[in-house]
Amino acid sequence: MADESKVKEGEIMESPSQAQDAPHQIKISLDDQNVEAYYSNFCRVTGTPEEIIIDFALNPNPFSRQDQTIKVDKRLVLNQFTAKRLFAALQQTILRHEQNFGVIELNVQRRLSPGAAAGANKAKK
Repeated sequence: MADESKVKEGEIMESPSQAQDAPHQIKISLDDQNVEAYYSNFCRVTGTPEEIIIDFALNPNPFSRQDQTIKVDKRLVLNQFTAKRLFAALQQTILRHEQNFGVIELNVQRRLSPGAAAGANKAKK
């Protein structure tokens, strides 16, 4: 059994076998002792009616204006239900981050030229 100090609390879920009876909650613990972390600055999302496929990669030249081939390092395959829960968790995380640190600007040109963003905001008024 895993060392209790290394086990993290997971989400509380309803047991499928108990669905007909009164809801029974089970605790899921995660052991991340041997987890490997990867950095990605590129992802591609595709899917089928049954699943969502997310490919992750590292683009060493993200601002290149030339054709390039990027090697996919990791692929995550999720069913639609898990993908929707992931979406909700990511959305909440980003909202909290923006409340604490400000809006995350996705437009690279605005990030590189802070004055351009201010000018764009004045033009909208």
